[in-house]
Amino acid sequence: MPPLAENTAGDYARVLVVDDHPAFRYGLRRLLESEPGFIVAGEAADGLEAVRLARELSPNVVTLDLALPQRSGLQVLGDLAALGSPPHTIILTATLEKADVARALQLGARGIVLKEATTQMIIEGIRTVLKGQYWVDRETASDLVQMVKALLPQEPAKAGQPNFGLSPRELQVVAAITAGYSNEEIGLKLSISTHTVKHHITNIFDKLGLSNRMELVLFAISHQLADNA
Repeated sequence: MPPLAENTAGDYARVLVVDDHPAFRYGLRRLLESEPGFIVAGEAADGLEAVRLARELSPNVVTLDLALPQRSGLQVLGDLAALGSPPHTIILTATLEKADVARALQLGARGIVLKEATTQMIIEGIRTVLKGQYWVDRETASDLVQMVKALLPQEPAKAGQPNFGLSPRELQVVAAITAGYSNEEIGLKLSISTHTVKHHITNIFDKLGLSNRMELVLFAISHQLADNA
């Protein structure tokens, strides 16, 4: 087995694989054990076993299928969130039911990857959520933005809402990202170059302490930043 590497939090990448298909669990275990920095702490074939092993093994990342016997993936997410130190969870799903995925994000999932994705994308997704960041592939992100926006509770905008140091132009970019626009579409909408859009996004991430678009969308909806543009 390759030597274990430490992540940014100083912890080993101890993975709990949760899926009811033995062949998929076997393949994912082989993939992870071939990667430096990963160890498969355990495997679970149903939701009840997943919660039990999460308590016993204290993994720092869980790969979770949403379609599980005994207890659904969404129920498992709720149980994991109740743990003292909940693991980072990434959803590995065969089909993308957007309502379920948006609900999974609300319940604490940090990433979404289709099972048909390349091995490189799966590994990159796990490494990303292990750092506490969100991972959603670009093809999925624009649809999920709209779904998450619809499902998250929103209050009427109040006068004097904080802008967190964002300029009026940066707030316009935040509003466009929250609406699901790509960088190219934002450039056309605001009559600026794609390079300038990327520059604004980098500044926004730096000011808010965020690292990707999904984090920004959740933050913007929560703090009603899109309403201030």
